[in-house]
Parts: sequence; structure tokens; C-alpha cells
Amino acid sequence: MVSLLHRPPPAHIVEDAVSNHDTVESVADTLQTLLKGAEAIIPAGVLDLLHGEPVGHPIHPLLVHVPLGGWVIAAALDHLPAKAPGGNDHAADLALTLGTLGAVPTIATGWLDWSNTRGEARRSGLIHGALNETAFLLNVGSLLARRRGQRGLGKALSGAALGLAVAGGFLGGELVYRHGLGVGRTLAHRQG
Repeated sequence: MVSLLHRPPPAHIVEDAVSNHDTVESVADTLQTLLKGAEAIIPAGVLDLLHGEPVGHPIHPLLVHVPLGGWVIAAALDHLPAKAPGGNDHAADLALTLGTLGAVPTIATGWLDWSNTRGEARRSGLIHGALNETAFLLNVGSLLARRRGQRGLGKALSGAALGLAVAGGFLGGELVYRHGLGVGRTLAHRQG
């Protein structure tokens, strides 16, 4: 019988189940090579800024709050009662727009930080990024649907996006708390 003290936490079991696959490793290897090639043409000062060197720690975790905050507020406004039908629509659309725009630098810094990872952290980071980029694209679709008057579709898309962002955030927590990515240092050195 396995002692409770020696059993891995449920979060680790879930992460291991989704990330420990040869296909994920192969995709991660290819994508990381492509990102390193793209980084080679970005000026060093810009890379340092995007990695958080001036502040002494990665800025990706700081930026995450903008899209998540906007998307959560939009979901709340989409489902809170209003004094008049559609009374929260403008505010929900604005929050969703701000969150989605805020996702752009969050995505950029996340992929740059990920380009320095290895092992299980690299595989989990790839899935983390894929979930969050899918959430971003669904929210873009939601904004387009809302602008075309298809609020039901827009709400469904942004609701699905929020679910994916939460799942991506779960893996983000594993990257930090299990693998120590960005803890107490910038990502100028390979981690994971």
C-alpha cells in the first residue's frame, strides 16, 4: 500500500498524464527550434525587456492578469442580471476586448519564456500555451460574433475560452510551483 505521504499530488498526476507523450516532445522540439530562430532576429535589448531582465523577473506572470481579468469580468457581465435587456452588453464587450488585446503581449512573453525550457516543463508549457492561444482565438471569434449581433454564439465562444484559460492556468501553476520556472530569476537561462 502506498503511503499518502509518498503519493504524488493530484496536480502532478494530471500534468504527467497530459504532458508525458512522445508527440508532445516532438512538437515542442520543432517549435522551440523555430522560436530560437525568430529570437535571433530580435534585438537583444527587446529580448531582455520581454524576458523581464530590467525588473529582475519574468513579466509574463504579471501580464496574465490582464486577459484573465477581462475575460472573467466579461463572463460575469454576460450572466449578471441587468436593469434592462442587454444592459450589460457594452460593458461585457469592452471587458472582453481589453482582455483579448491584453493577451497579445502575454502570449509573446509566454512563448519567449517557454523557449528556454526543457523536459516535462517544456512539454507542459507547450500545452499551457496551446490552451491559452486557443482561448485567445475563441475570444476573437466571440468579439466578431458579438459585433454581428450573434450574442448567444459570442457568449458560448467566450465561455469555452474561459474554460480553456483556466485549464491552461492550471498547467501554468505546475510550471511555476512544480518546476520552478521564473522563480527568483529571469528566464535568460534554460529552465525546467
